[in-house]
Amino acid sequence: MLRILKYLRGFEASVAAILVLLVLQAYGDLALPNYTSRIVDVGIQQGGIDQAAPEVIRESEFHKLLFLMTEEERELVQNSYERISRDTLETSDYEKYQTTYPLLKEEPLYRLKAKDGQTKEQLEDCFGFPMVMLSFQEEAGANQVLPEGDLPDDEILRLREAVAGQMGDMSETLIAQRAVLYVRGEYEAVGVDLGKLQTKYLLRTGTSMLGISILIMSTAILIGLLAARTAAGVGMKLRRQVFGKVVSFSHTELDRFSTASLITRSTNDIQQVQMVSVMLLRMVAYAPILGIGGIVKVANTRTGMSWIIVVAVAAVVSLVLVLMKVAMPKFRKMQELVDRMNLVAREILTGLPVIRAFSRERYEEKRFDRANRDLMDTQLFTNRVMTFMNPMMMLIMNGVTILIVWAGGQGIDMGNLQVGDMIAFITYTMQIVSSFLMLTMVSIMLPRAGVAARRIDEIRETQPVIGDALETELVHREKGDWKGELVFHDVSFRYPGADEDALEHISFAAQPGKTTAIIGSTGCGKSTLLNLIPRFYDVTQGDVTIDGVDIRKIPQKELRDLLGYVPQKGVLFSGTIETNLKFGGGEITDTQMQKAAEIAQASEFIQTKSDGYDSPISQGGTNVSGGQKQRLSIARAIAKNPKIYLFDDSFSALDYKTDIALRRALSVRTAEATVLIVAQRISTILHADQIIVLDEGKIAGIGTHEELLQSCRSYQEIARSQLSEEELSKGTAPAAAREAANQEGAVTASGAQEKTQKGGSRI
Repeated sequence: MLRILKYLRGFEASVAAILVLLVLQAYGDLALPNYTSRIVDVGIQQGGIDQAAPEVIRESEFHKLLFLMTEEERELVQNSYERISRDTLETSDYEKYQTTYPLLKEEPLYRLKAKDGQTKEQLEDCFGFPMVMLSFQEEAGANQVLPEGDLPDDEILRLREAVAGQMGDMSETLIAQRAVLYVRGEYEAVGVDLGKLQTKYLLRTGTSMLGISILIMSTAILIGLLAARTAAGVGMKLRRQVFGKVVSFSHTELDRFSTASLITRSTNDIQQVQMVSVMLLRMVAYAPILGIGGIVKVANTRTGMSWIIVVAVAAVVSLVLVLMKVAMPKFRKMQELVDRMNLVAREILTGLPVIRAFSRERYEEKRFDRANRDLMDTQLFTNRVMTFMNPMMMLIMNGVTILIVWAGGQGIDMGNLQVGDMIAFITYTMQIVSSFLMLTMVSIMLPRAGVAARRIDEIRETQPVIGDALETELVHREKGDWKGELVFHDVSFRYPGADEDALEHISFAAQPGKTTAIIGSTGCGKSTLLNLIPRFYDVTQGDVTIDGVDIRKIPQKELRDLLGYVPQKGVLFSGTIETNLKFGGGEITDTQMQKAAEIAQASEFIQTKSDGYDSPISQGGTNVSGGQKQRLSIARAIAKNPKIYLFDDSFSALDYKTDIALRRALSVRTAEATVLIVAQRISTILHADQIIVLDEGKIAGIGTHEELLQSCRSYQEIARSQLSEEELSKGTAPAAAREAANQEGAVTASGAQEKTQKGGSRI
């Protein structure tokens, strides 16, 4: 839970507001049972009379009560009441009081003039015992229970102790009940409308309950709104952090975490944390407030049934512990099964063409069904276990209610407890049990959210192995200040966890204005070598420099701004052709974009589309062909106008005619840039200034096409597989390439000459 609470940093104001509102809500929830008790006990049973200090009393009864009070009590009562009669009142006041108290015309009355609550409580203490003793005297009839004449204070106190002893432990409750009955009889004697008095009390108490209910409803709505906003903010922050961290990952970290796992962590796991965050703010924070408040309220009721709460809480905790013991291991396993299902689904969807080509649909359906069924079985097991929660909780709560009614009924029968107090006790007990239930329900969900939080933090806390050097070591230059001279100094590279080097002792220099080609058999390390330049991986030995500066000392953003990278597999993003071609930066103008498309031989098919450069590109570029996708990828790199071009077998999907036209146009654009080409076809690199032949991660030869035909056996083998004997002897391009070149007659002689002068023989 601490891991999840950590995510709430930055939302302190919302959390504080929620806690304040939760206190208000708990105050309302804890106040309502007391009002219900008062409606039953006072409003119904006592006829709306809620205090032993009468608002009005006959003069004769007033003096009887004073007789049974101590000197101090007598003084307080006399100061708190005033005598009203025909002689002491104005005519208008007399008529008003006579209407309310008809007995006033026959006997003077005493009216309560004190209004503050503290004085009234003191008066209730003063009147309690005297009213009980007068009631005993009236019940005794002719047999006088109380002595006549003034009594000293010590004698009065002795009498009170005797009466209290007869009443037992519930003397205070019984005294209050007797006093209220006495006041009720007195009101009836002076002519007070008891029905109107009762209705007024019920309306007043009911209005208070309505106001508290509105308060509870309002705070609940605000709490829900704030909790939802806070949890949504937590989810948004985590998604931003996770995605930002994933974007900063090198290929090493991406190889460590599968794509399916990264997607699950960014969606399902964060959703779990977001959901539990709402519950933490709504339930975990509220349960202790409600539970502690309920215990305090129960302690103040003095019903003698507190042991029932202990039994109820013990039963709830025992039930939850058993359920958690059974279900918890499955909750931990569930996230792994979600990962597995996402992995299988992604593999099937991305490899669907191959699956169909090999007629493996049924097999893959069964593989997905196994992963899906494993997840379903685990979810069903946990759900079946948790279905016992609500029925068992209802059984416990109903059993507790029956136990309270049974114990409370005995107390009511003995006169030690009132019905309203028992109802309030039941409500408070249910609130206490519910608070424990809230905590236990959340504690069941927390482990699954904890697993999700750990998986999220695993991403957030992973430090990319490739990062910028210390600021003091970084070399900052403007893009125009770089020439683009690329040098490999005795470079070796080994993939993480591999036993052998993928590249060994690679040394070469690629100069601006020249083309360096890399060729070799499949798996010899061509693409790996190219990936070291943008620092997708870092070298394990040696160094790579640009203009004499180690690329590890160049900020990654500045380094990659110098590069125009075209991957082996063309990648397009959902949007339009324009957004894809301008992917290199907002500074790319429409003119630069269109020129890049012309060089990449893409303008022709773009112009055939009705929307031109605004034509939509679907996700992954699935609505364009492989050759069109490759040309758009090349145009995207050209539009960036980099210092170093990196082509990773980027011409493989082009026909010879398009290939030759593209390279001829590209040679003009790259006249001052450094060009590295990874290729499988010799025709693509035939006229390169420098060809590097790789064999099992090592350089087998470096030179021009003619030089390598003479000196490099590996290059000779590649050439024999692609060129005829005549072409090998003359050092010319394949016949198909020559035929395609001849079809480029649309290019004017002057234009061709101009391109040749500018470097047309480079590629």
